[in-house]
Amino acid sequence: MNDPRRRTLLKAMLAAAGWAVARRVAASEERRMLTRKIPSSGEALPAVGVGTSGAFEVGASDAERAPIVEVMEALVAAGASVVDTSPMYGTAEGVVGDVAAKLSATGKLFLATKVWTTGRAEGIRQMEQSFERLKTKRIDLMQVHNLVDWRTQLSTVRAWKTEGRIRYAGITHYRVDAYRDLEAVMKDEPIDFVQLNYSALTRDAEKRLLPLAADRGIAVLVNRPFEDGAIFSRVRGRALPPWAAEIGCESWAQILLKYVLAHPAVTCVIPATAKAAHMRDDLAAASGPLPDAAFRAKIVEAVEAS
Repeated sequence: MNDPRRRTLLKAMLAAAGWAVARRVAASEERRMLTRKIPSSGEALPAVGVGTSGAFEVGASDAERAPIVEVMEALVAAGASVVDTSPMYGTAEGVVGDVAAKLSATGKLFLATKVWTTGRAEGIRQMEQSFERLKTKRIDLMQVHNLVDWRTQLSTVRAWKTEGRIRYAGITHYRVDAYRDLEAVMKDEPIDFVQLNYSALTRDAEKRLLPLAADRGIAVLVNRPFEDGAIFSRVRGRALPPWAAEIGCESWAQILLKYVLAHPAVTCVIPATAKAAHMRDDLAAASGPLPDAAFRAKIVEAVEAS
């Protein structure tokens, strides 16, 4: 019982077992999806979601919707939840609602949509329609799309938030030339979210809007991280840089998304896609290390080099 060789062997076995457990825990941590807190509530939100503009604007047939079903399945399977849509995007709102119901996933999603019209009565009609299309009694985030009649619509959104029909209120735009208007609303109005365009190629939001969002406690949804796909034309056919592996990236999409996510003011990025493989690739950007300032400079250099 007191054989020193047995004690030494036992210690070695325990140490090996502990190391194996530590490696499994480290690997699990590496794969865990990044979340960011919504400043106004503290609720954690998965850092990569999906946009629906163009991608989800499909017909009603099973064949047309099959790719969307696969995208939504990939999203939910990864533990992500944010789906951003709008009545502006043709059939997208209805497709989101139908597919989510088909997958019994409605309650697992963070549903973000928008009001995109003028006048109080028309805004109410459109938002009621969004509830019907999304097949839900509560919408997580209602945003005033592109600041259209924002004073009128934001007033209704706030009232519905007080009633519990809407959880968060926000505003959106997708162009740099609208930043001054976004900034004014962010400074003067109590909003939970702002949605704006931001990428490794279009970095204007870093100057004022992202710091302002952080200062004002406003969550940030990022649209157009791939410049509607145009950014890929700059890197198409080029091998990944050797340093990509150091930040856990296996594709240019992951590099570009990690650039966006590395800014601490960004809550969630919502690239649009209708391909499950692309969705899984995008979601992988929300795990592993994020680039520091030096790495972010390398990403910019790589994108602007062509």
